[in-house]
Formats: sequence, structure tokens, C-alpha cells
Amino acid sequence: MSDRKIRGAPLPFPQAGSLDPGTTALFVIDMQRDFCAEDGYMHRLGSDLARLRAPVEPIARLLAVARQAGLHVVHTREGYAPDLSDLQPWKAAGPTNEAIGSEGPLGRALVRGEHGWDFDDALLPADSEPVYDKTSYGAFATTTLGDDLKARNITAALITGMTTDCCVTSSLREALDRGIDCMVVEDCVGAANELRHNAALDIVRHASGVFGTLGQSHHVIAALSGS
Repeated sequence: MSDRKIRGAPLPFPQAGSLDPGTTALFVIDMQRDFCAEDGYMHRLGSDLARLRAPVEPIARLLAVARQAGLHVVHTREGYAPDLSDLQPWKAAGPTNEAIGSEGPLGRALVRGEHGWDFDDALLPADSEPVYDKTSYGAFATTTLGDDLKARNITAALITGMTTDCCVTSSLREALDRGIDCMVVEDCVGAANELRHNAALDIVRHASGVFGTLGQSHHVIAALSGS
């Protein structure tokens, strides 16, 4: 894949050098039933299920190609202990019947081991793909992800998942701070609120590359497929 880049806005990806699957990771962030499935935590909060489900199919297509191309695929999963002892106080705010840890059709919201806490059936990790369980918004703060990527000489990352305005952009900033070149795959991220989703993407789009760049899954797939 010499001299190969992925079309992006405002810049192509990677910004430096050529696309190298051996040094590129695909982040699949928090694609859990509680965030994107019917009767999950966010759906119970009143979020539009269609918006929550929108990234699932594009991520599945990209994931299949990324695996074949040899990218390092990592999955993250937000969740908390049954007694909520590791839940930050500001995350506990909200109506009692909708709070983290509350009972619902998929079990207690975002509690480790519950049905809703686990991954959507369409995006299950392969046996060889690491899963990073976190209690933070960002993928790095409460996991070993940073050290693990450094050990593998990962220098670039394609970012997908939920939610655009929270865990996706938190992980993006953390990766950039570690010197990782990043592209957020625009049709592979989602949020409950369209305004906040678009605002988060616009920050990347109009920041001249200092917050990474944006891409579309069909351009990423074409580059990874060599077409």
C-alpha cells in the first residue's frame, strides 16, 4: 500500500506517510446494547433508536474489511461494578428510573455482566481482538490501551463507535495526545442528539487537522481493499 492515503476532511489520512495496516488500529468504541439496542440504557432515556442504530451496519462492513487487511482491531466497553463503587459521582446524576445501574429490559444499565452492557450481536469481537473494559469516557484513561498500542508500534487509528460527542471524541483527544494519527469515520459514529453529533464532527472538520480528520467508510474500505 505504498503512497496510499484515505480521502478526508480537512486532510487525508494518515497525515504523515502512507497507509500501513500493520501500524494502524481500528477502534470500535462502546458498541454495546445499552448504547445502541432497543430497550437499552440510551433508548430508555428517550433517544431515537434509528440514530443509535445508524452506525452499526457501516461499522460491520468496515470491520470485515479491516480484519482482512490486517488492522489491529480493538473494542472498548463502558461498565461499572454491581455496587457502582467505581461510578464517578457526576455520572450518577439523572432520574432514578433512568440512572446507570437502574433495572431495565436488558438488565441493570451499564453494569458489568448484564445483557445490555455487552456488545451488540452484529459487532461481536473476534477471539483474537482485545476488549478494553473502562469506567472512563476515553478509551485510554482507565485501561492499558496506550501501552499496548505503543508496544505494537501503532501510529495511526481509525475511530468508530458511540457516542460522537462523548466517548468517541474523548478517545480521539487521548490518542492524539499520544502521538497517534487519527481519522474519525463519520458514518461509523453516532450520538443520541443530532446537534451535538454534528458539533463534535465540525470541530474536527474545521480545526485544520489538529484534532485529526474525518472520513467516510466507503473511502476507507476502498483504500484498505486496494481498489
